[in-house]
Amino acid sequence: MALLVIIIALGYSAFSAWRRRSNGEGEPTWYVFLFVTSLIAWIAAGSVGSANYNNNMVPFYDVQNLNTYTAVDPAVYRGQQLMDAGRFVFTPDSKLDLQKSMGFRNNDLYCVAPIVSGNTQLDSYDFWAVGTNCCSGHAADFHCGEFNNPQAISGLRLMREDQRPFFRLAVQQAEAAYNMKATHPIFLYWMQDPMAEINAYQDAAFKTFLLSIFGFFAFQFFMVVMAMFVFAKRG
Repeated sequence: MALLVIIIALGYSAFSAWRRRSNGEGEPTWYVFLFVTSLIAWIAAGSVGSANYNNNMVPFYDVQNLNTYTAVDPAVYRGQQLMDAGRFVFTPDSKLDLQKSMGFRNNDLYCVAPIVSGNTQLDSYDFWAVGTNCCSGHAADFHCGEFNNPQAISGLRLMREDQRPFFRLAVQQAEAAYNMKATHPIFLYWMQDPMAEINAYQDAAFKTFLLSIFGFFAFQFFMVVMAMFVFAKRG
Protein backbone atom coordinates (compact mmCIF):
# COMPACT_ATOMS: atom_id res chain seq x y z
CA MET A 1 0.00 0.00 0.00
CA ALA A 2 2.83 2.42 0.87
CA LEU A 3 4.46 1.73 -2.51
CA LEU A 4 1.19 2.46 -4.29
CA VAL A 5 0.91 5.79 -2.47
CA ILE A 6 4.44 6.67 -3.60
CA ILE A 7 3.60 5.75 -7.19
CA ILE A 8 0.45 7.88 -7.07
CA ALA A 9 2.51 10.78 -5.70
CA LEU A 10 5.04 10.32 -8.51
CA GLY A 11 2.21 10.23 -11.02
CA TYR A 12 0.81 13.47 -9.66
CA SER A 13 4.27 15.08 -9.82
CA ALA A 14 4.70 13.89 -13.42
CA PHE A 15 1.26 15.24 -14.36
CA SER A 16 1.99 18.58 -12.70
CA ALA A 17 5.34 18.82 -14.49
CA TRP A 18 3.66 17.99 -17.78
CA ARG A 19 1.15 20.80 -17.26
CA ARG A 20 3.95 23.24 -16.42
CA ARG A 21 5.59 22.21 -19.71
CA SER A 22 2.47 23.39 -21.53
CA ASN A 23 3.11 26.78 -20.02
CA GLY A 24 6.75 26.72 -21.11
CA GLU A 25 8.11 26.09 -17.62
CA GLY A 26 10.57 23.27 -18.32
CA GLU A 27 10.58 19.60 -19.27
CA PRO A 28 8.85 16.90 -17.16
CA THR A 29 11.43 14.29 -18.22
CA TRP A 30 12.67 12.76 -14.93
CA TYR A 31 9.30 13.03 -13.23
CA VAL A 32 7.69 11.02 -16.02
CA PHE A 33 10.59 8.58 -16.07
CA LEU A 34 10.35 7.92 -12.32
CA PHE A 35 6.60 7.45 -12.50
CA VAL A 36 6.70 5.03 -15.46
CA THR A 37 9.55 2.89 -14.14
CA SER A 38 8.02 2.80 -10.64
CA LEU A 39 4.70 1.70 -12.10
CA ILE A 40 6.47 -1.04 -14.08
CA ALA A 41 8.26 -2.14 -10.90
CA TRP A 42 4.99 -2.30 -8.97
CA ILE A 43 3.19 -4.33 -11.66
CA ALA A 44 6.16 -6.67 -12.17
CA ALA A 45 6.59 -7.21 -8.43
CA GLY A 46 2.92 -8.10 -8.03
CA SER A 47 2.87 -10.46 -11.01
CA VAL A 48 6.18 -12.23 -10.34
CA GLY A 49 5.62 -12.33 -6.59
CA SER A 50 2.16 -13.83 -6.96
CA ALA A 51 3.40 -16.45 -9.44
CA ASN A 52 6.36 -17.29 -7.21
CA TYR A 53 4.12 -17.68 -4.17
CA ASN A 54 1.56 -19.86 -5.97
CA ASN A 55 4.11 -22.06 -7.74
CA ASN A 56 6.61 -22.52 -4.93
CA MET A 57 5.48 -21.39 -1.51
CA VAL A 58 1.87 -22.63 -1.64
CA PRO A 59 2.97 -26.27 -2.24
CA PHE A 60 5.61 -25.85 0.48
CA TYR A 61 3.12 -24.55 3.06
CA ASP A 62 0.40 -27.02 2.06
CA VAL A 63 2.59 -30.06 2.62
CA GLN A 64 4.16 -28.62 5.77
CA ASN A 65 0.70 -28.18 7.28
CA LEU A 66 -0.16 -31.86 6.78
CA ASN A 67 0.95 -34.89 8.78
CA THR A 68 3.78 -37.33 8.11
CA TYR A 69 3.07 -41.05 8.37
CA THR A 70 5.79 -43.68 8.56
CA ALA A 71 5.74 -47.47 8.17
CA VAL A 72 2.64 -47.28 6.00
CA ASP A 73 1.71 -50.74 4.71
CA PRO A 74 -0.52 -50.46 1.60
CA ALA A 75 -2.03 -53.85 2.46
CA VAL A 76 -3.13 -52.67 5.90
CA TYR A 77 -3.95 -48.98 5.63
CA ARG A 78 -6.83 -47.45 3.70
CA GLY A 79 -7.00 -44.05 2.12
CA GLN A 80 -9.65 -42.86 4.59
CA GLN A 81 -7.24 -43.44 7.47
CA LEU A 82 -4.62 -41.03 6.08
CA MET A 83 -6.73 -38.14 4.85
CA ASP A 84 -4.45 -35.60 6.54
CA ALA A 85 -1.19 -37.03 5.21
CA GLY A 86 1.26 -34.91 3.28
CA ARG A 87 4.31 -37.18 3.43
CA PHE A 88 4.37 -40.97 3.40
CA VAL A 89 7.10 -43.42 4.29
CA PHE A 90 6.01 -46.93 3.33
CA THR A 91 7.20 -50.27 4.63
CA PRO A 92 10.51 -51.56 3.18
CA ASP A 93 8.78 -54.16 1.00
CA SER A 94 6.52 -51.56 -0.65
CA LYS A 95 6.92 -50.97 -4.37
CA LEU A 96 5.14 -49.83 -7.50
CA ASP A 97 3.12 -52.44 -9.34
CA LEU A 98 4.09 -51.27 -12.81
CA GLN A 99 2.10 -54.03 -14.46
CA LYS A 100 -1.10 -52.39 -13.25
CA SER A 101 -0.20 -48.85 -14.31
CA MET A 102 -2.51 -46.80 -16.49
CA GLY A 103 -2.71 -43.46 -18.27
CA PHE A 104 -5.53 -41.06 -19.09
CA ARG A 105 -5.13 -38.44 -21.80
CA ASN A 106 -6.64 -34.97 -21.60
CA ASN A 107 -4.15 -32.90 -23.59
CA ASP A 108 -1.52 -34.10 -21.09
CA LEU A 109 -1.12 -37.75 -20.09
CA TYR A 110 -2.06 -38.44 -16.48
CA CYS A 111 -0.20 -41.57 -15.39
CA VAL A 112 -0.85 -43.71 -12.31
CA ALA A 113 0.62 -46.85 -10.76
CA PRO A 114 -0.57 -48.58 -7.57
CA ILE A 115 1.70 -48.91 -4.55
CA VAL A 116 1.69 -52.43 -3.11
CA SER A 117 3.56 -54.38 -0.45
CA GLY A 118 5.32 -57.52 -1.60
CA ASN A 119 3.22 -59.66 -3.90
CA THR A 120 0.06 -59.39 -1.83
CA GLN A 121 -3.24 -58.99 -3.64
CA LEU A 122 -4.93 -56.00 -2.03
CA ASP A 123 -8.61 -55.64 -1.20
CA SER A 124 -8.39 -51.97 -2.15
CA TYR A 125 -5.58 -50.18 -3.96
CA ASP A 126 -5.70 -46.80 -2.24
CA PHE A 127 -2.17 -45.48 -2.75
CA TRP A 128 -1.13 -44.41 -6.24
CA ALA A 129 2.06 -42.93 -7.60
CA VAL A 130 1.34 -40.30 -10.23
CA GLY A 131 3.01 -38.19 -12.88
CA THR A 132 2.23 -36.39 -16.12
CA ASN A 133 3.46 -37.27 -19.60
CA CYS A 134 5.54 -40.19 -18.36
CA CYS A 135 3.62 -43.12 -19.83
CA SER A 136 2.17 -43.99 -23.22
CA GLY A 137 -1.44 -44.20 -22.05
CA HIS A 138 -2.09 -47.48 -23.87
CA ALA A 139 0.38 -49.81 -22.15
CA ALA A 140 1.65 -50.55 -18.64
CA ASP A 141 4.80 -48.44 -19.01
CA PHE A 142 4.75 -46.05 -16.05
CA HIS A 143 8.09 -44.26 -15.72
CA CYS A 144 7.32 -41.25 -13.55
CA GLY A 145 9.48 -39.86 -10.78
CA GLU A 146 11.83 -42.31 -9.12
CA PHE A 147 10.00 -45.37 -10.39
CA ASN A 148 13.26 -47.28 -10.92
CA ASN A 149 14.98 -46.24 -7.69
CA PRO A 150 15.13 -49.28 -5.35
CA GLN A 151 15.66 -46.93 -2.39
CA ALA A 152 12.42 -45.07 -3.04
CA ILE A 153 9.71 -46.09 -0.57
CA SER A 154 8.30 -42.63 0.18
CA GLY A 155 5.77 -40.28 -1.31
CA LEU A 156 4.80 -36.64 -1.40
CA ARG A 157 1.10 -35.98 -1.73
CA LEU A 158 -0.32 -34.42 -4.88
CA MET A 159 -1.60 -30.96 -3.88
CA ARG A 160 -2.89 -29.67 -7.22
CA GLU A 161 -6.67 -29.85 -7.18
CA ASP A 162 -6.91 -29.21 -10.93
CA GLN A 163 -5.06 -32.47 -11.69
CA ARG A 164 -6.82 -34.71 -9.19
CA PRO A 165 -9.95 -35.46 -11.34
CA PHE A 166 -7.83 -36.65 -14.26
CA PHE A 167 -5.73 -38.95 -12.08
CA ARG A 168 -8.98 -40.30 -10.65
CA LEU A 169 -10.16 -41.11 -14.16
CA ALA A 170 -6.89 -42.93 -14.82
CA VAL A 171 -7.45 -44.99 -11.67
CA GLN A 172 -10.99 -45.82 -12.79
CA GLN A 173 -9.58 -47.07 -16.08
CA ALA A 174 -7.10 -49.23 -14.16
CA GLU A 175 -9.94 -50.63 -12.03
CA ALA A 176 -11.82 -51.67 -15.14
CA ALA A 177 -8.76 -53.00 -16.99
CA TYR A 178 -7.25 -55.03 -14.13
CA ASN A 179 -10.42 -55.98 -12.21
CA MET A 180 -9.24 -54.17 -9.08
CA LYS A 181 -10.81 -51.78 -6.58
CA ALA A 182 -9.63 -48.37 -5.37
CA THR A 183 -12.11 -47.22 -2.76
CA HIS A 184 -10.43 -43.99 -1.72
CA PRO A 185 -7.30 -43.39 -3.82
CA ILE A 186 -4.62 -41.03 -2.54
CA PHE A 187 -2.25 -39.64 -5.16
CA LEU A 188 1.40 -39.00 -4.47
CA TYR A 189 4.76 -38.54 -6.13
CA TRP A 190 7.00 -41.56 -5.60
CA MET A 191 10.49 -40.67 -4.34
CA GLN A 192 13.25 -41.49 -1.89
CA ASP A 193 13.44 -38.21 0.04
CA PRO A 194 10.25 -36.11 0.28
CA MET A 195 11.92 -33.54 2.55
CA ALA A 196 14.47 -32.72 -0.16
CA GLU A 197 11.63 -32.11 -2.58
CA ILE A 198 9.78 -29.90 -0.08
CA ASN A 199 12.90 -27.86 0.63
CA ALA A 200 13.45 -27.52 -3.12
CA TYR A 201 10.18 -25.53 -3.32
CA GLN A 202 11.47 -23.08 -0.71
CA ASP A 203 14.87 -22.85 -2.41
CA ALA A 204 13.21 -22.19 -5.76
CA ALA A 205 11.10 -19.41 -4.22
CA PHE A 206 14.17 -17.72 -2.73
CA LYS A 207 16.12 -18.01 -6.00
CA THR A 208 13.21 -16.52 -7.94
CA PHE A 209 13.03 -13.70 -5.41
CA LEU A 210 16.73 -12.87 -5.79
CA LEU A 211 16.72 -13.20 -9.58
CA SER A 212 13.72 -10.88 -9.78
CA ILE A 213 15.44 -8.23 -7.65
CA PHE A 214 18.71 -8.30 -9.59
CA GLY A 215 16.90 -8.62 -12.90
CA PHE A 216 14.87 -5.49 -12.29
CA PHE A 217 17.94 -3.67 -10.95
CA ALA A 218 19.70 -4.40 -14.26
CA PHE A 219 16.61 -3.26 -16.18
CA GLN A 220 16.38 -0.04 -14.14
CA PHE A 221 20.08 0.67 -14.60
CA PHE A 222 19.74 0.22 -18.36
CA MET A 223 16.70 2.50 -18.46
CA VAL A 224 18.48 5.21 -16.45
CA VAL A 225 21.47 5.13 -18.82
CA MET A 226 19.16 5.31 -21.85
CA ALA A 227 17.15 8.13 -20.29
CA MET A 228 20.31 10.14 -19.56
CA PHE A 229 21.42 9.67 -23.16
CA VAL A 230 18.05 10.69 -24.62
CA PHE A 231 17.54 13.63 -22.27
CA ALA A 232 21.08 14.90 -22.96
CA LYS A 233 20.43 14.87 -26.70
CA ARG A 234 17.22 16.83 -26.20
CA GLY A 235 19.18 19.43 -24.29
